[in-house]
Amino acid sequence: MKDNVLSGALLGLGIATTVDEVVFHQLLHWHHFYDRSTPAVGLVSDGILHAASFFAAVASLFLLSSLRRRGAFQARPWWGALLAAAGAFQLYDGTVQHKLMQLHQIRYGVDLTAYDWAWNIVAVLLIVAGVVLLARSRRVVAA
Repeated sequence: MKDNVLSGALLGLGIATTVDEVVFHQLLHWHHFYDRSTPAVGLVSDGILHAASFFAAVASLFLLSSLRRRGAFQARPWWGALLAAAGAFQLYDGTVQHKLMQLHQIRYGVDLTAYDWAWNIVAVLLIVAGVVLLARSRRVVAA
């Protein structure tokens, strides 16, 4: 089950990071990964974030392929880890990077209250759904 969790978690991180980077950084232009310097530094930081998310997703898919080839793939822990990791990234981003480190905000020039609540509530919901799936998969293995 360990490899299923690792594969799902890596893809969850890769997807959450990619969605954040593509939607909020590139399409909406709301922020960069690092906004405390020049726009050029912000673009470089976005590129590094995008590369890391890509490598996490590719590593996950190689591991998933190996799991399927060995007949060891278990959907419930895989999906649970994917959801929990995606939510964990989003909660980390919304609390540590946005508020504690102030690397960037969701967007600028507006009241952030609704954005912050929405961002972190979605993160918690993803984590809860993932943890429920992981807990259920552990009960099935133990039975």
